[in-house]
Amino acid sequence: QVQLVESGGGLVQAGGSLRLSCAASGLTSSNYVMGWFRQAPGKEREFVAGFSWSDGSTDYADSAKGRFTISRDNAKKTVSLQMNSLKSDDTAVYYCAADLGRWMIRRSPRAYELWGQGTQVTVSS
Repeated sequence: QVQLVESGGGLVQAGGSLRLSCAASGLTSSNYVMGWFRQAPGKEREFVAGFSWSDGSTDYADSAKGRFTISRDNAKKTVSLQMNSLKSDDTAVYYCAADLGRWMIRRSPRAYELWGQGTQVTVSS
């Protein structure tokens, strides 16, 4: 059974940093994409960053470029999202997700079959 488990959310002041991690268990193939999404109250779920496990390519939403970094730990089968210079607009529930059988990063949440339970990130101004 494939599972994604996020960790690392919390409360931080504006300008601060947080690191989110997503542990994937049960994934036997290396042909998939891991994505980070977020959803603020009353808003749609939106793409934040993605990592292609097969070729190591990355993609970022404009809101994340220059502030967030997505990376992987092959041995631990985890993908992390380092978030710096956080703003109040970054407050949301953050989800990691897996798009199986793909190498190209897609931004639509509908493309992703597996989802973690989500972790709350709150940035106070």
